[in-house]
Amino acid sequence: MASDDGRSDPPVALVTGAARGIGAATVRALLAGGWAVVATDACADDPVLSYPLANQADLEAVVADGGDRCIGVVADVRDQAGLDAAVKTAVDTFGGLDAAVPVAGVLRGGHPAWETTEAAWHVQLDVNLTGAWRLARAAVPAMLARPEPRRGRFIAVSSAAGVKGLPMLAAYSASKHGLVGLVTSMAAELGPYGICANVVCPGSTVGPILDASAAVYGLDSPEEFATHHLLPRLLRPEEIAGVIAFLCGPGGSGMTGAVVPVDAGMDAR
Repeated sequence: MASDDGRSDPPVALVTGAARGIGAATVRALLAGGWAVVATDACADDPVLSYPLANQADLEAVVADGGDRCIGVVADVRDQAGLDAAVKTAVDTFGGLDAAVPVAGVLRGGHPAWETTEAAWHVQLDVNLTGAWRLARAAVPAMLARPEPRRGRFIAVSSAAGVKGLPMLAAYSASKHGLVGLVTSMAAELGPYGICANVVCPGSTVGPILDASAAVYGLDSPEEFATHHLLPRLLRPEEIAGVIAFLCGPGGSGMTGAVVPVDAGMDAR
């Protein structure tokens, strides 16, 4: 099968948080673009969080869409060995790795920064920020092992909360700001090797994290967040995934170190 950049072999991506939401939509967008994908997710709840996380059935449903070009791997981004094994699966099965997309993220808010619990702080920093760093540790050596000219991409999902402060979400915002710093620094480091690193910052996007955000602010419905957008609606995961797929593909070859808002104009207010 020819990939969308003209090579005879399909490019290979690894996506974390792949069992639902933006992660699942990203897997499907990449598959539609001719990619082979290793889709990873922890597939387990966390007692610190107030909402259920994706499960193995969710991951299996995503993988089923990809046929022999998609493999599911249960791996928590807090477990370096698990991510290392997922990257090895990509290399052993598909011959290498061209893109790493850390989407996995969690949210726990409701208190000002100085009243945030240790557990709430650590779960968000560990998943949202350190999890992306752990994926970089696992994935970048595999991308560097590709022959030149490389088509490597590291595309992380931050948030509008990664470029502005939000009340009662200090730990979440700190983790997403840190992700911007991590990836833009990686862009400077990876540029000489022909690998692009960019950050996508979604606005209010339909899904469990937005539902949890609505609970933090005591809203009757997540739809109320649309008032912060210039476009008077919530975003869909597929809209974020479309931008990620573009950045992973040949159209994104001239972009690195970019912080890309996909926020319906939220940051323009």
